[in-house]
Amino acid sequence: MSSQEKSEENLPSTQETEHGSVAVKDENPFADPGLPPHEHRVQDIDERAAKRSERAVAFLFTLSMLATIGFIASFVSFPVDKSVYIWPIGHISALNFALGMTLGLALFCIGAGAVHWARTLMSDVEVADERHPIEAEPEVKAKVMADFKAGATESQFGRRKLIRNTMFGALAMVPLSGVVLLRDLGPLPEDKLRHTLWAKGKLLVNMNTNEPLRPSDVAVGSLTFAKPEGLEEHDHDFQKEIAKAALMIVRIQPENIKDKQELEWSHDGVVAYSKICTHVGCPISLYEQQTHHVLCPCHQSTFDLSDGARVIFGPAGHALPQLRIGVNEEGYLEALGDFAEPVGPAFWERG
Repeated sequence: MSSQEKSEENLPSTQETEHGSVAVKDENPFADPGLPPHEHRVQDIDERAAKRSERAVAFLFTLSMLATIGFIASFVSFPVDKSVYIWPIGHISALNFALGMTLGLALFCIGAGAVHWARTLMSDVEVADERHPIEAEPEVKAKVMADFKAGATESQFGRRKLIRNTMFGALAMVPLSGVVLLRDLGPLPEDKLRHTLWAKGKLLVNMNTNEPLRPSDVAVGSLTFAKPEGLEEHDHDFQKEIAKAALMIVRIQPENIKDKQELEWSHDGVVAYSKICTHVGCPISLYEQQTHHVLCPCHQSTFDLSDGARVIFGPAGHALPQLRIGVNEEGYLEALGDFAEPVGPAFWERG
């Protein structure tokens, strides 16, 4: 068969007229085939199967609610620094893993429940609708409302109360996850910044020797750094606690102490002040023994330790807090309480 004969097979069929001309048969190769016949699902004809699907959807919505509760419980109960081993990922944060799993399960169950509901219980009859102008006519509006009501009826939303109620519960509880996360926007209204590890009876421990201090260990004109008894460098919260409890100790002749309260809170000229600058929290480490001034190396705030550690130069806003100290029965320096005011820079809740 020649290529010409093959190409002629694909041409539209023709017929001769009585005048010898050729006419093409009027056939539309793109005719609308129409919709296939509707096939009923088992849930459409068997109420027991429909009940099973209803219970499955309700189970998914209920599982979503439980996962949301698990999210909130994980956020409250898991410490930030706790890690767990998950194969094959390795060691990861227990809090992050719990939050991700519970929130993901809550959202997945809502989506899976909605899909299962639509595929097994909602009407699946295909309806062809002709295109219409963008501007809706009153008849079209009426038809839309009628279709909406028909769809609401066919969805069995009013009939399947178990699905409806559990879906409302799942959708209402999922936003609680976001509300709980608002906690991370800032600290809870507590008084953590107002207190340190110092308390009555806590010994003053030398930061260099890790030994308790006696008054004789502090020479006139010297600067000694101390920490609270029981705080060790290998503690997981050492940096957080020492940032508030770091102490500097100097010895001044009692007759050179100008502030009355400073003299009362000292012991034989030994005074203890917070090492944390009240400007931006830098550690103070420079001491001038003739003037009893200490200097912050960051922004040069200067404090007079012989006059209540008041600010005499620089951007610091207030004096260094003083720690009231005494001597125990064994002759060691001890704290007689915590700082009377928060240490470090000012913060907006500070009264």
